[in-house]
Amino acid sequence: MKNKQRILVIILFCIILFILDLCLGSVRIPVNDTFNILIGNGASKSTWEYIILNFRLPKAIVAILVGITLPVCGLLMQTLFRNPLAGPYILGLSSGSSLMVALVIMGSSFLPQYLIPIFTSSYGIVIASIAGSLLVLIAVLLTAQKIKNTMSILVIGLMFSHFTSSIINILSYFSSAEQLQKFTIWSMGNLGSVSWKTLSFIIIVCGITLIYTLRLLKNLDALLLGENYAKSLGVPYKKTLNQIILITSVLTGVITAFVGPIAFIGFAIPHIAKIVFQGSQHLYLFITTLLTGVCIMLICDIVSQGFEVAIPINAVTSIIGAPIVVWLLVKKRTFN
Repeated sequence: MKNKQRILVIILFCIILFILDLCLGSVRIPVNDTFNILIGNGASKSTWEYIILNFRLPKAIVAILVGITLPVCGLLMQTLFRNPLAGPYILGLSSGSSLMVALVIMGSSFLPQYLIPIFTSSYGIVIASIAGSLLVLIAVLLTAQKIKNTMSILVIGLMFSHFTSSIINILSYFSSAEQLQKFTIWSMGNLGSVSWKTLSFIIIVCGITLIYTLRLLKNLDALLLGENYAKSLGVPYKKTLNQIILITSVLTGVITAFVGPIAFIGFAIPHIAKIVFQGSQHLYLFITTLLTGVCIMLICDIVSQGFEVAIPINAVTSIIGAPIVVWLLVKKRTFN
């Protein structure tokens, strides 16, 4: 099967999975009623319409956005650092978000009593997460201006992650059981916590950033062969480096703020796309990584809501994704 045919097949597969994600769950809704709800004709039961329009549809759209953004960020990071283990969280953005959220949730006991409900509300947690990502973004961009070696930026991101993890562990040790539980739930990821108003904001930010990413794809093709080769072709390396870091930071920061840190997806999906769909041109890799990410995230969302009590999305992404990546890599015997 040619790659273009594979793309058409996976697009069809994405559509089928999207419909299944709306139909399946603790309450099963027939496909015909689901289609009628989507086109505005209503359903045979009003509760089904409420469930789809207010819960499952926005959650499925969020799953698609996560499946698009994090794998694309992973692809950018793996190309920039020429490291198959790189991912969207490698710069420490999620660590910055986690630290600020931990300070808000587990450090709230040090605040005046009347401020605690404000800081620990859903909006307070989102603002804290965004602030943490922005602080790390500024630190990484400043570092990138002074350090020539991209691997040093990678190491700094890893060290920052270890540093923030230590502070979070200290906060966890002194926090109450209720505070610890709330932070743990946030860190497990939640696709169903986004409202329609918030979803519009995420779509606009992610859409603009992804469209801008298309301008960098030719530069990314040159970066595959190294920094010196890219410079010899006239690629403005420092500018491209800053743009890649900024794009990854914006996409990862927005998704983490509203959904929480999502494991596996950003690191593994680019490998799956490269192995299943052969090719090294970044325009092609961009499309296949995007589509593969959407499929995997929709499958994970279907599995997570297929029980009486929804399973945390982070657990599902790792349980489903890790064996797939191991099998594919053993089959190919190399990272592509």
